[in-house]
Amino acid sequence: MAYEKELDAAKKAASLAARLCQKVQKALLESDVQSKSDKSPVTVADYGSQAVVSLLLQRELSSEPFSLVAEEDSADLRKDGSQDILERITKLVNDTLATEDLLKPIDSTLSTDDLLRAIDCGTSEGGPNGRHWVLDPIDGTKGFLRGDQYAVALGLLEEGKVVLGVLACPNLPLVSIAGNNKNSSSSDEKGCLFYATIGSGTYMQPLDSNSDPVKVHVSSVENPEDASFFESFESAHSLHGLSSSIANKLGVKAPPVRIDSQAKYGALSRGDGAIYLRFPHKGYREKIWDHVAGAIVVTEAGGIVTDAAGKALDFSKGKHLDLDTGIIVANEKLMPLLLKAVRDSLAEQEKAPSL
Repeated sequence: MAYEKELDAAKKAASLAARLCQKVQKALLESDVQSKSDKSPVTVADYGSQAVVSLLLQRELSSEPFSLVAEEDSADLRKDGSQDILERITKLVNDTLATEDLLKPIDSTLSTDDLLRAIDCGTSEGGPNGRHWVLDPIDGTKGFLRGDQYAVALGLLEEGKVVLGVLACPNLPLVSIAGNNKNSSSSDEKGCLFYATIGSGTYMQPLDSNSDPVKVHVSSVENPEDASFFESFESAHSLHGLSSSIANKLGVKAPPVRIDSQAKYGALSRGDGAIYLRFPHKGYREKIWDHVAGAIVVTEAGGIVTDAAGKALDFSKGKHLDLDTGIIVANEKLMPLLLKAVRDSLAEQEKAPSL
């Protein structure tokens, strides 16, 4: 299989980072949350997850040039008054790496300087040339803080194209989240690892076991009335009113399923829902780490991911996506209908008088 070595490294890195995140989420303290300049919460686990992925990828793929485009940098951790939290993150990363039962152990305990360097390996700008790993160390930070859905999202770009994606979703049930699945005996089992490489399909397996992976496929629903759709949990992240208008035009009867993070892409890839709508507020620029891994997980499962104009997402332009209005996801049968509903709803929105 193409990219076998890279996929093994990515699965290992994302799974270990997810283990770190699970440990922190269980004992979340108020002091674990810092305020970034954009006011989004950053946690000890966010930094720790990025350090773990950075270190693991570099170690497992040591013979290759390393470029990582990631969400965090160490600037806030280098400020006065951050020593305590820096030491806590360093201990957390060391403890997590020490649990790894691999043949090649980490040679020595990391210092705080080692940790800062590992985090800052994620400052690549990406682009159309060469290979770039793309990481969101905790996608869905607000969900993480609430104890809800989040994902460690890791992808690989080659010459500007996504060729590999891994989503570690520690709180996503192993069974479908579509409808009410309360009666399933395994409904309490959580933790999914989704992964895909270009041309090889999408697979899911339990996050914390070596169970055989199963190949997954997007929903085959053809009638929009039978479709359900996902959108962001936070109204600050997506225009719920616009999504509702689109759903009404399609004739969708089910209420929206609102969950955080790229766990939505994973759930879509196994057919839990049929449509994903993301329409950020005006002026927001999408970052590539919010979609790289999720996009290939869905497309390799038979789905289509485009902007609101039906154009494929272009991850070759650096850290940001330049796209038309929003991101929509559906299967091949529903996409033409969805695009028309999106166009009609956007046209109506433009005509509506400003309040």
